[in-house]
Amino acid sequence: MRRIIPDGFDSVREALLAMCDDAGVDLLLTTGGTGPSPRDCTPEATEAVMQRAMPGFGEAMRLASLQQVPTAILSRQTAGLRGKCLMINLPGKPSAVAVCLQAVFAAVPYCLDLAGAGRIETDPAVITAFRPQ
Repeated sequence: MRRIIPDGFDSVREALLAMCDDAGVDLLLTTGGTGPSPRDCTPEATEAVMQRAMPGFGEAMRLASLQQVPTAILSRQTAGLRGKCLMINLPGKPSAVAVCLQAVFAAVPYCLDLAGAGRIETDPAVITAFRPQ
């Protein structure tokens, strides 16, 4: 499912709630709205609906991005769980999305397993999921 949501706290919050609660999405990726601009409120909307924060995702994404550009410290990516749905905020620039996903995606399948979401498998030619023995 893909949706384009206008900027704004309420519009983003309502879309996240609809996808997590009504549509039953297990993995929700947002792009954009994570910078310092006044209209960038995706992290605040995500934090308003998450039940458990997963701060390691944002930390890892910023660390990976910082190896590419010094302005990565301006990004406010976050992640959290609402029920079994893992929500991850990604930056808006496609190349930055790739860097951030590469930094965290190996942990996503196991996170979803632990949260009780549907099992996903990865293509080892692209990325190998890490699941402890």
